[in-house]
Amino acid sequence: MTLACAPMDAARLHRALLPLDAVPGGPAWNLDELDGLLDPDRPLAQAAVLVGLVARPEGTSVLLTRRTETLNRHAGQVSFPGGRVDAGDASPVHAALRETWEEVAIGPHLIEPLGYLDPYHTVTGFRVLPVVARLSPDYRAVPNPDEVADAFEVPLAPLLERRCVERVAAIFRGRERHYWEYRQGPHRIWGATAAMLVNLGRRLGAEI
Repeated sequence: MTLACAPMDAARLHRALLPLDAVPGGPAWNLDELDGLLDPDRPLAQAAVLVGLVARPEGTSVLLTRRTETLNRHAGQVSFPGGRVDAGDASPVHAALRETWEEVAIGPHLIEPLGYLDPYHTVTGFRVLPVVARLSPDYRAVPNPDEVADAFEVPLAPLLERRCVERVAAIFRGRERHYWEYRQGPHRIWGATAAMLVNLGRRLGAEI
């Protein structure tokens, strides 16, 4: 993938992503794997995350966070900055930018939103819209200790290769379910975060 080994090609990303001027509707791309796991009478909560890409001399990297161990949900997991869309948010993009500022103190002036990935539903009842953005290489992340234990970058190139991601089976609520998982250095990237990276890779033409 030339994106991962050369300066970031914003035009290529724009072509691969869903446009910012229309919030993606329709079903999530992972609905098949959630059959029977979501309560049809319970409306999904809306959420947004920031898939922040950074152009480095050695190639493009992606910003990730590791949640604190004290959180009630997703403690210690690797994730994108983001969270629930609040009533005061003008759009999912606004929610992703707000959450990024609250979690790692990266301001909107350092972030250029480029487009959406496909909607993703979680087993915990969220409909997540990933917002892909270019981050200024000059950003400095300052994790909010109430939510984030660490903020770090990993190279994008391995995340776009089929050999670097595993499809793992697990028993969830009495049935077998599959999820994606990457191992990057000391980091285990799995579940929704890994699935969104797979979606990004597929939109960029990777055979994942």
